[in-house]
Amino acid sequence: MAKPIPEGYHSVTPYLTVIDAAATIDFYKRAFGAQELLRMPGPGGRVMHAEVKIGDSIVMLGEEPPDKADCRAPKTVGARSAGFYVYVPEVDHAFTRARDAGAKVVTSPTDMFWGDRIATVEDPSGHQWTLATHQEDVAPDEMGRRHQQFLASLGQPRG
Repeated sequence: MAKPIPEGYHSVTPYLTVIDAAATIDFYKRAFGAQELLRMPGPGGRVMHAEVKIGDSIVMLGEEPPDKADCRAPKTVGARSAGFYVYVPEVDHAFTRARDAGAKVVTSPTDMFWGDRIATVEDPSGHQWTLATHQEDVAPDEMGRRHQQFLASLGQPRG
């Protein structure tokens, strides 16, 4: 009997709609060190379904289907509704690699109050990827204090 979760997969597997799957896969290889696992061609030469492995996670993707207007990439609709938080061994290196591969820089590497150093980049289809390296375990009381300082630095009401 087959396993309910296939070998190498996790309980939650993202599935991305992209504009040009072949170019996206190439970008993910250059930007994130992705390994291509599977590519299934569809009508008209577009990629119906593909799978890549980034770190220890599998990401599924497919091109915008011409017959389904409700299945579009963020860049096509001009908005995004989700993002990816990806832990990497060294965020500055991962950020430079992604930027040099053509990722749009959203935020450069910076230390955050919760103990992670992060940077955010955008892929060619408009999906945002926050790259992170955990640097410090922050105690709950200290996290609360730092959070309040962070909000104050933004001019936000503290509550």
